[in-house]
Amino acid sequence: MKRVVVLFCVIFGIFVRPSTAQSPQPDEAEANPGRPTVSTPATLTPVGYLQFETGFTAANDSPEFSSRYSLGEAIKLSVAPRLEFLVVGEPVAHFTAEGTTANRVADIFLGAQGVLYHGEGAKPTLAVSYFHRVYDGGAPEFDYGSPINSFLVLGSADVRGFHYDANAFFTELGQGAVRRAQYGQSLTISHPLVHGFTLSGEIWHFTQPFLRSNAVGNLWAVSYVARKNLVLDAGFNHGLTRTSTQCEAFVGFTYLLPRRLWSGNALHQR
Repeated sequence: MKRVVVLFCVIFGIFVRPSTAQSPQPDEAEANPGRPTVSTPATLTPVGYLQFETGFTAANDSPEFSSRYSLGEAIKLSVAPRLEFLVVGEPVAHFTAEGTTANRVADIFLGAQGVLYHGEGAKPTLAVSYFHRVYDGGAPEFDYGSPINSFLVLGSADVRGFHYDANAFFTELGQGAVRRAQYGQSLTISHPLVHGFTLSGEIWHFTQPFLRSNAVGNLWAVSYVARKNLVLDAGFNHGLTRTSTQCEAFVGFTYLLPRRLWSGNALHQR
């Protein structure tokens, strides 16, 4: 745990640094949803605003469970235009596995994301992020497991009316005393429809080192901007390999608190 604290302090020192250019906050801050796709945007939430991403997922037919229903929560807070802290977890997971039905608090992760380059238009915004699992609830996991440590490289951009989020995953999985490396990739492409609706399609892949196999999935989702700080979403994911969860359906929302937690310009500098 000490190593995690030290790493977070290093990240804070790298990405929170003064410069001469200032980035004024908008009059009405907008939510920046990371759900419901596997990919995470390289861009961050507005500085000083808490963002909550809440969702319900129903899944069945997986190597680890026959059915699984869970509530997921991600809490994000950007403390500077280049640095965001995150808490991600599942407060409740109800599942049936090997003939046993149970309720558990699933895993909880602490993380940080830092922007390396702010792009505009077709020039991508590039970022990196790190997550550490701080609690293991013992609930059966999805295809990509429950990483002890995760390092991500992220890119996001807009090209000819389409938006994409691309992630590369480098994670560490554990099974008892054995730890193995896992690799993954995801690509999400989104396009606005009408009246605040957006359609997103995604393809993702993760190695499964303990199963000596690969998990591949195809995800589709629709989101609706009810207000600038409230986005609703729903969708489904279908596993494309025998070791993938065959069916997942989800529904949820992203809500950005309308008031900044602090005032002043000290942390609003790029």
